[in-house]
Amino acid sequence: MWVSFGSTAVEIVGMPEAQIPLAEAAIYLATAPKSNSTYKAIGKATNEVEKHGPQPVPMHLKDASYKVRNGFGYLYPHDFPEHFVEQAYLPPTVQRLPFYEPTDQGFEPIVKERVKRRERR
Repeated sequence: MWVSFGSTAVEIVGMPEAQIPLAEAAIYLATAPKSNSTYKAIGKATNEVEKHGPQPVPMHLKDASYKVRNGFGYLYPHDFPEHFVEQAYLPPTVQRLPFYEPTDQGFEPIVKERVKRRERR
């Protein structure tokens, strides 16, 4: 996002004026809290697929417009408190595997607490 803002500034105002938003974007990114938990999650998910192959998408998540029963039973999260509803988004074989494990860096403690709160439901 910040890189996009910087490049947009170059396109709109041009140089040398765009040096300031580019520098602000660079400083923000250089000083922002860092975490590799997303990187690790992608690696875990990729390893799981390589190990066990692709798994079927749960029926309620499939496009309901072209096959009978696809999409049946889907619960729209935005109709529920906190826009969360307990339903399977992954195949049963991997539903409880901890792909993403938030750290204590940056915004992740808030994400970690949100995940814990939802697991307690």
